[in-house]
Amino acid sequence: MPALAPGRTSRAGATQAPEERGVADVIRKLQAVALDCADPVRLAEFYAELLGGRVVADPDDAGWVEVHGFEGTPLACQRVDGYRAPQWPGQDRPQQLHLDFDVDDLEGEEKRALALGATVLERTDQIRPDANWRVYADPAGHPFCLCLH
Repeated sequence: MPALAPGRTSRAGATQAPEERGVADVIRKLQAVALDCADPVRLAEFYAELLGGRVVADPDDAGWVEVHGFEGTPLACQRVDGYRAPQWPGQDRPQQLHLDFDVDDLEGEEKRALALGATVLERTDQIRPDANWRVYADPAGHPFCLCLH
């Protein structure tokens, strides 16, 4: 992909930072993606197994559990009293985000995700011939996709 001129946006929406902006003027790292849930330990264990990571819990804060040790930004699972899972594709309780994971074996990774507690929301690749992903819900109901790499 050709380099962008400073301040210009690509078709995908990526913007080249203006040349005058210094490193101290920007946020350089996404520390974690936090997912609301009722049971942060259960959700962290699910993602640790799915991604080959490890659960990192703070003994002083049982409401915040992280998943580290896999390629990518750590995930945090945050307890929310009265948590209600998003509905997908409905909009009564819309998703706030969803996670996409690259996989080399869609069938194999689907079996693993289901064994860990995921549920199938849509096998998009079987509905749309040009699609290379499937949509699932994690044990707390958050949508995520397994995308054939």
